[in-house]
Amino acid sequence: MKKGNLELIVGVFVLAGLACLAYIAVHLGKLEFGGSGYRVTAFFDNISGLKEGASVEVAGVEVGRVESIQLASGDRAELVLKLHPGIKLRDDAIASIRTKGIIGDKFVKLSLGNSENSIPNGGKIRDTESAVEWEELISKYLHGKV
Repeated sequence: MKKGNLELIVGVFVLAGLACLAYIAVHLGKLEFGGSGYRVTAFFDNISGLKEGASVEVAGVEVGRVESIQLASGDRAELVLKLHPGIKLRDDAIASIRTKGIIGDKFVKLSLGNSENSIPNGGKIRDTESAVEWEELISKYLHGKV
């Protein structure tokens, strides 16, 4: 084989490899570039271990991601949830922090609600359930404070 052909083949393989790496990085990292979404805010007393980018689920189906987490007005965590455009929450919706499995990742579970009124884009979920801290419950049980 000529040296020029060999260099061309190697170059094509390198470009193909870089394209594959970029594809994997975008899809495994679940990156989103722009795009519209439905944003709502929820306030929790304790989000223990929840991270930005965590999934938001309805009936076990992913419908969005946690866009940002901040400490709001003292001792409450403020979460901004970015939901897929087709999801519409009612004003009696409930957001809960849950764990996948016993020691799994944290995620936000939503129940959509049954009210006539819906939460507008940029609105607030009123009813929330904070994360359960197993260590604290076990400690209370062991020390007889339950």
